[in-house]
Amino acid sequence: MQLHISTHDGVPVYLQIVNQVKYLVAAGRLAPGEELPAIRGLAGQLVINPNTVARAYLELEREGVVVKRHGSGTYISDEGSPLARRERRKILIQRADALLSEASHLEVELPEIIALLKERHGILGPTRL
Repeated sequence: MQLHISTHDGVPVYLQIVNQVKYLVAAGRLAPGEELPAIRGLAGQLVINPNTVARAYLELEREGVVVKRHGSGTYISDEGSPLARRERRKILIQRADALLSEASHLEVELPEIIALLKERHGILGPTRL
């Protein structure tokens, strides 16, 4: 699991971890039952305080994204699929809003945007979606 932390964007580091893990779950890159790195291991990899990782894991546990198995580690929840659907929708809404905003600035009408999306879908193919 590769996470990237930025100290320059104003978002607390623990929230960056939470958001990135949620994104990885939503994208299907972290599957239910998959083990997350140990707190100390991830803290060492990111060069941050282990308490920061522990706080992120606690928040993920509160949200039902992960479960802790005492003595065994932290795992992606088996019940993560509703979260994954919500997170996928949230991500797509943000990207759709950005596309529509950019199209508005460029004075591109909705039918043209839809046609472009259909064209790109045909090029990428349904197996990639």
